[in-house]
Amino acid sequence: MIYLVAGAALLLAAIGAPVFALMGFLALYLFHTADISSGAIIVELLRLASLPALIAIPLFTFAGYMLAESKAPRRMVALAQSLFGWLPGGMAVVGLLTCAIFTAFTGASGVTIIALGGLLYPMLRQEGYPEKFSLGLLTTTGSLGLLFPPSLPIILYGLIAPVPIDKLFAASALPGVLLLVILSTYSLWTGWRAGVQKIPFSWANVGTAAREAIWEIPLPFIIIGGIYRGAFTASEASAVMAMYVLVVEIFVYKDLKVSDLPRIIEHSMVLVGSILIVLGTALGLTNYMIDAEIPAKLFDVLHHYLHSKAAFLLVLNAFLLVVNMVEIFSAIIIVVPIIVPVAKQYGIDPIHLGVLFLLNLEIGYMTPPLGLNLFLSSSRFGAPLGKLYAATMPFWLLLLGALMLVTYVPAISLVFVK
Repeated sequence: MIYLVAGAALLLAAIGAPVFALMGFLALYLFHTADISSGAIIVELLRLASLPALIAIPLFTFAGYMLAESKAPRRMVALAQSLFGWLPGGMAVVGLLTCAIFTAFTGASGVTIIALGGLLYPMLRQEGYPEKFSLGLLTTTGSLGLLFPPSLPIILYGLIAPVPIDKLFAASALPGVLLLVILSTYSLWTGWRAGVQKIPFSWANVGTAAREAIWEIPLPFIIIGGIYRGAFTASEASAVMAMYVLVVEIFVYKDLKVSDLPRIIEHSMVLVGSILIVLGTALGLTNYMIDAEIPAKLFDVLHHYLHSKAAFLLVLNAFLLVVNMVEIFSAIIIVVPIIVPVAKQYGIDPIHLGVLFLLNLEIGYMTPPLGLNLFLSSSRFGAPLGKLYAATMPFWLLLLGALMLVTYVPAISLVFVK
């Protein structure tokens, strides 16, 4: 019977059944076969609803969507261009920095490629960057900021693991900077090789761009600095950011109108709702897996073949890349409760494990053949998937090298964790 049920679930998934419905069905069936009341699932839903940090998800998402709907992306690009356009690959560095910041605030929703791609791609091509490089850069940057607060996947991972979200923010910062440094170096080299013309530096241009973005420049410092200094928690930071962005974009810049809010709320909460409904059903399924001691059994199997922590980490990274390429939020919700106790048996710090998971998530977005960024870029730029596979490969290899470095040098993740 279990094989028939599993086969039916796979068939339903293949024809497009919602993920939450499949997980809810499996949870109900498995608890029924174990002669356990289905109330065990509801217990997990109640526990989820009582988590104080849960409110951060809708508030950060709402603030990110307001930024995407405003003219903030143009102001951010103009400011970054005035600061870094004088470098031989300055425009590419501008794209990396602005997309990373924008992705951190909008979450893993694909908004970055849609909102900034159409703005940055013609600018890169006009500056003389090769088409292949430009497509690869913008496809990569669609998920580049997921390691920076207030990234939605960081919050979600902290809720599921569970580990302190503030510590995850601190642990993810240096690996995120490492990725930016590596990709910026590659971009500068590409710009120099392609003979891209530099934009002369001008304090007047910097001043003009800074004045235009004067109300948005403090936002990362308020939110990130407030969290790191202990001025407020991640949940309180989400409320501060939502209110700040609402006031600035509606009443200061007037990019948005009060009448726009219902539409923005609707669009942003559709994403939040899809996350929460998957989260609720998945917690019931993972509750069964824990009751059935599946993590312990999995460790016994792995320990038979993988005797060292280094070998386990290598296999774990390969597994996470595949899982995160196919289904991202579900991967966090389903896989994390299983791998956390297994990794603990191998002596892996749970904070370090969280950074590895998030870094794999970031790379999984652009991993062929099913990475979400590839499909978004194909739709946004009208490029065939085969062309995007080739364009993103150099960036994918660089990020993979960074992943190996972070994997086997835990200090990169843990140096700022108190």
